[in-house]
Amino acid sequence: MSVLSYTIISVLIISSISMIGLITLSLSNRILDKLITYLVSFATGTLFGGALIHLLPQAYASNMNSLYVSLWTITGLSIFFIMEKFFRWRHCHHPTTKAHLHPIVPMNIFGDTIHNFIDGVLIAISFTASIPLGIATSVAVLFHEIPQEISDFSILIKGGLSVKKALLVNVLGASVSLVGALIALQMGKNINGFTNALIPFTAGGFIYIAGSDLIPELHHDTEISKSLMQLIMLIFGVVIMTLLELIF
Repeated sequence: MSVLSYTIISVLIISSISMIGLITLSLSNRILDKLITYLVSFATGTLFGGALIHLLPQAYASNMNSLYVSLWTITGLSIFFIMEKFFRWRHCHHPTTKAHLHPIVPMNIFGDTIHNFIDGVLIAISFTASIPLGIATSVAVLFHEIPQEISDFSILIKGGLSVKKALLVNVLGASVSLVGALIALQMGKNINGFTNALIPFTAGGFIYIAGSDLIPELHHDTEISKSLMQLIMLIFGVVIMTLLELIF
């Protein structure tokens, strides 16, 4: 298949995760919070693995100067920091409760749309570099999307939206990923060095999300048994990304 085909299929699969929010209707907050904690741990491992096992080695193996690779990685970290500061792009992955309040619904919708657009860009750029790298990046994004979409759906429902409207909002927001992917593919054709620069940029973004957004959430649970399970799930996420590197 072509890069375009791989990109579209991957984005559509990841976008379909927006429907997983329905799981929030059948689970109690206690069970849901425990489930999401372990999913976040796993997502942390896949994001770190995606950045350090797939993206950065690919960037350093390219013709780009190693200094530029490092600078573009730092740029990725910085840009994601700026987005979190000024656009409140960050998503908390735990359900809304009286003790754990979320931003208002419109801000969540805005942040989710921006996030999905960027996901599409990152996936497209990775497939442009190589099919195996695109698959690895898609897997990392996919596992990050699962706890996030569950949380987003919970926010929309508890913010007053009906189930149908919440699903519609999530699906429409997810579809923006395809727009981002198509724009990135077009830019990659027209701008020399665009793909090479965006690979370490993506790695920086993954490292920022895992280190700044996800790991702090895992520290909310300090029980030894839960912390051990979090560590196991994080390592499992890294193992999955390692296996992808060995297979492809």
